[in-house]
Amino acid sequence: MALLELEGVRKDYRQGRLTVPALRGIDLEVESGEFMAIAGPSGSGKTTLLNLVGCLDTPTEGVIRLDGIELAKLPKAQLADIRRRRIGFVFQSYNLIPVLTAYENVEFSLALLGENSSNVKDRVMRILADVGLSGLENRRPGDLSGGQQQRVAIARALVKGPDLVLADEPTANLDSETGKAIIELMLEMNQKKGTTFIFSTHDPMVMNYARRLVTVRDGRVAEDKRR
Repeated sequence: MALLELEGVRKDYRQGRLTVPALRGIDLEVESGEFMAIAGPSGSGKTTLLNLVGCLDTPTEGVIRLDGIELAKLPKAQLADIRRRRIGFVFQSYNLIPVLTAYENVEFSLALLGENSSNVKDRVMRILADVGLSGLENRRPGDLSGGQQQRVAIARALVKGPDLVLADEPTANLDSETGKAIIELMLEMNQKKGTTFIFSTHDPMVMNYARRLVTVRDGRVAEDKRR
């Protein structure tokens, strides 16, 4: 069974009296452990697709299943629990809490799960070391570079051991060298931990690293290539 299944997924938005289609019937299966990019021009539906998969929005039509469970049939509280426990998010703007240190930003991800066991500190310190931030645990986001902030965001996404990480334009605010280092870090995490990664991206470098490239145009899958 695929980790993720989308069948006939449509998403429409209302703008006044107009109905604007963002997705026009997406069929897609994602296996556990994939390292996959969704590419396409602005307005093609990439971010909408990630929001639906991440339980941040619901489709107008169609079915989305995670491990065979149809997400639309779940109550809001259960969807929120899936977001907290099974899905990690990495955003282009990092979305770190500015008054918290790198350690505290990552620890907060576990606090949302009610984790307060004695091994929390070990887990946080281990994942910060894994992403190359040893020695920077006590710095706040304003004292870190963009690349270091994105590493904190990756650590925050991974510390809870999610099945799936969704990364929306993760290199958009980074220079090319830093962006390359971030994608290589994510690939290493994918290979070491078996975590499934799905990116939305305009970046050709990210597309080159992806082992599967799905191109979306006008709300439809235009191409699906595996490498």
